[in-house]
This record gives sequence, C-alpha cells and structure tokens, in this order.
Amino acid sequence: MEWITDPQIWISFLTLTVLEIVLGIDNIVFISIQSNKLPLEQQKKARQIGLLLALVMRVALLFSIKWVMGLTAPLFNFGEMFDIENVAVARYLELSGRDLILFIGGLFLIYKSTTEIHHKVEGHAEAAIKNGKVVTFSSVIIQILILDIVFSLDSVITAVGMVDQIGVMIASVIVAVGIMLVSAESISNFVNNHPSVKMLALAFLLLIGVSLTAEAFDQHIPKGYIYFAMAFSVLVEWLNIRSAKKAADKAAKL
Repeated sequence: MEWITDPQIWISFLTLTVLEIVLGIDNIVFISIQSNKLPLEQQKKARQIGLLLALVMRVALLFSIKWVMGLTAPLFNFGEMFDIENVAVARYLELSGRDLILFIGGLFLIYKSTTEIHHKVEGHAEAAIKNGKVVTFSSVIIQILILDIVFSLDSVITAVGMVDQIGVMIASVIVAVGIMLVSAESISNFVNNHPSVKMLALAFLLLIGVSLTAEAFDQHIPKGYIYFAMAFSVLVEWLNIRSAKKAADKAAKL
C-alpha cells in the first residue's frame, strides 16, 4: 500500500488519465457519428457497447505488453528487398505490425470520413432512409470495433511509453473510459443537433486518418498540433452557434 503515499505514482496516474481522455476524443466522436445512424432507442446501447469494447481491448492489450511492444519490431523491410542503399529511405520502408494496423485503420477512417461527408453533402443519407435502407446495429458495432482496435493500440503504446506500473495504466484507462461513457450521450446529442459541428467532426476524423497512415511510415505529425486545431475550430464554431442563437432570439422578440 506504499503507492498511496507515493506522489510520483499519482502524478503519473493523473497525467496518463488526461492523455487517455484526449486520445479517446477521436474514438468517441467516431462512435457518436456511427451510433446516430441507428434508431433512437438503439443509439445509447451502441455507444455503451462501443466504449466498453474499447475498455476491454485496452485492458487486454495492457496485459499483453510484451506482445504489444513486439508489434513495433519490423516485419517487412522493403529497403532490403529492393536493395535500397539510402539508409534514410530504407528506414521509412520498414513496416512493423503496429505500422500495418495504423495504415489499415487510417485508410478505413479516411474512407469512412470521406463517404460520410459525401453522403452529407449530397443528401444520400436522407435518401437512403426514405428508401427504407436502414443501418443495422451489428454493422455499426463492427465498424466501431475496427476503429477501437486501432485507437486502443495507439493508446496502449502511449501508456507503456509513459508509465512502468501496469496497475497505474489499467486504472488510468478505466477512469478515462468511465468519463467517456458519462459524456458520450451529451457529445452525441450535440454533434447530432448541430450539422455544422458534425461536418467539422468528420473533417477532423479525416485528418486523424491521414495522421495514422503517415505515422505508419514514420512520418510523425505531433498530436498537439492536431488537437489544438480541433479545439480552435470547435471554439469558433461554438461562437457561431451562440451568435446564431442570439440572432434567432432577437428576431423572435420583434
């Protein structure tokens, strides 16, 4: 029980929890957008299952730390296969298990974001509903599961790089997912009630997909830049929403 009085452990726990919440923003936005396609009575259940799957995968991966860290070892070296002598170029052509997962997940996220934006702009989603084409619960969960795997792997590798104690990692992940579970409905309702915010969220999911594919080839884009851009854009959009609401209230009084 000495850990209770160890300030270093508490600092690590709080830092990692905050980081896990930040890393989970992409996950929860994707879950919210996908679950909103379902009938109202199924949306909450889909969000809960999606986040619980994310929790289970994160904890399972933490208990498989040796395997997770082994995913960073190169599986393929295309530089050697094609006799590329330039060391810098050859390094970018090394692909590990983690790189493959990030690459496939990034492409999937780019595809989903692009098609969602296209359907939103062209009105295909509304047309599909009118024609009776209903998205199934299982298809939404499968899509959420695919992205959960990618985001969970990124989250766990980040945790392993920051903290040594597995107990701290697991506690941080549980608290972070718990906070996401509590806030999921509010975020989902906000995104669903504001079409411009949904479009903004899809644009940033597209950006995250590009970031994941770039990272698969060792082209690291600092997440701080991405999240700052997201926060700034959300702030501007929030000001627009408030401005529009005030204008509507003023017009209603006239």
